[in-house]
Amino acid sequence: MGSGVLLVNLGTPAAPTTQAVRSYLAEFLSDPRVVDLPRIVWLPILHGLVLRGRPKRSAKKYALIWTPEGSPLAVHTSRQAQLLREAMPGIPVEHAMRYGEPSIAAALKRLPANPVVLPLYPQYSRATTESVRDRLPHGTRMIESFHDDRRYIGALAQSVQRHWESHGRAEMFIMSFHGLPKRSVERGDPYEKQCRETARLLAAALGLGEAQWKLTFQSRFGAARWLQPYTQPTLIELAQRGVKRVDVVCPGFVSDCLETLEEIGIEGRRAFLVAGGTEFSLIPCLNESGEWIDAMARIVRER
Repeated sequence: MGSGVLLVNLGTPAAPTTQAVRSYLAEFLSDPRVVDLPRIVWLPILHGLVLRGRPKRSAKKYALIWTPEGSPLAVHTSRQAQLLREAMPGIPVEHAMRYGEPSIAAALKRLPANPVVLPLYPQYSRATTESVRDRLPHGTRMIESFHDDRRYIGALAQSVQRHWESHGRAEMFIMSFHGLPKRSVERGDPYEKQCRETARLLAAALGLGEAQWKLTFQSRFGAARWLQPYTQPTLIELAQRGVKRVDVVCPGFVSDCLETLEEIGIEGRRAFLVAGGTEFSLIPCLNESGEWIDAMARIVRER
């Protein structure tokens, strides 16, 4: 199978402070994979405008979800690596962040040569998956996606069903994925297609009819057209149409993070309730569920 496993997630600031968030965003938003504008156009905007106002606003959001152990994304990713290590005796497992710490380079030094790399992005995109490859030695084996893997879909379905058993089922089930500029898909990025396939497979595993669920996209940034429908406007529209109760899950994230806990769990909830909804449930990400750890182990072994 190989001599080790490296899990890679997106990244997180080291602290919920303006300075730490500015440092993180400077690295993240400087990546040409993330913002594909010409550098001569984008970098003056980034440093002259974006990094002046956004870090303070984002730091306040991070502070709302920060835990005593640190950033939820960092905590969950570290725990996933530890549990995968226990599930695969004899195989070294490390984790890294594409932006921030621990770095990919440092994690690779702790592993034997020729590890298998698993970016924790179920759906492939050049903006995320290929950005990981940019930091790997040439020829490194990387699992590009697992959007339709039956174990991943099964882990999602079991997570949703557990929530329904404990809290009941809402009128509408929403699957919210991270957005992507429309031009990326028009240039051949398969991300949207893979998101839709994940949603279709999860709906089928849950036995949902077409009228019982919706796919949406969140986290839009900038003025460009992004994949639609957008999550928050959809929540508002549903509430205004008389839907009183929604369940939301974020299948494109395997760990709860700012985009799930704050953007959906706080901002999305508020928008839905203000618009007339009465009950909003955010179903947790896979995090440390046994089904997800088992799915990861099998994905790595088989691929």
